[in-house]
Amino acid sequence: MKITLKKEALLKYTLDQIEKSFPDGKKYDKINVLKSFEKSIKRIEFCFSKINNKYFYKDNEVYFNHLNGDQYSMYLYFFSNTLFKDKFDTTLCEKIFLLNKKLFGIDVFYEINLPDIFLFVHPLGTVIGRGKFDDYLIIYQGCGIGANHNVYPTLGKYVTLHPNVTILGNCNIEENCEFAANSLIIDKDLESNTIYFGSPKNNFKKKNLIANNIWKDEK
Repeated sequence: MKITLKKEALLKYTLDQIEKSFPDGKKYDKINVLKSFEKSIKRIEFCFSKINNKYFYKDNEVYFNHLNGDQYSMYLYFFSNTLFKDKFDTTLCEKIFLLNKKLFGIDVFYEINLPDIFLFVHPLGTVIGRGKFDDYLIIYQGCGIGANHNVYPTLGKYVTLHPNVTILGNCNIEENCEFAANSLIIDKDLESNTIYFGSPKNNFKKKNLIANNIWKDEK
């Protein structure tokens, strides 16, 4: 994978951002976080390799541009989540989570288990709760995934949330479903190959028979 910064410089860049954003005097040794960082880079490379978009490739190689907001936001999630899985000091996980929130306006907690393959599309104002997620997930800006009566949604493969979509509660969203912009669904299942429009009081559905061509691996 090509990266706009060398890996050592990228790690320093990230830790410098954290220390300047949260000046509590706590320092994090690069050597101590290196193992988790390397795992995060591998997760990023695998994820990006499945995305069929010119910004994720350069000279036929997977490409990570630290100045591409969508890519850097995904990297910050992977880094915080990997550190958490590796049982690292949670204060660093919290700071990376908050850095993502500060820089890109996305609330995706480090304990959330996003799939190995997903895509954020300028995710300003998006809040991702503790749902169950599967691969080939696309989330645009202004989306919300959360609980109703302490029950969270389950999303299958190839699910796309267009801008300002909200999915709440006991929802089972099956494979290859899309939500039109500004849609809201609460405590309702959606069968495979469906496009959902509207809200609980006023909605309609269409068949979705074509896989999203943003993915390298088609259905």
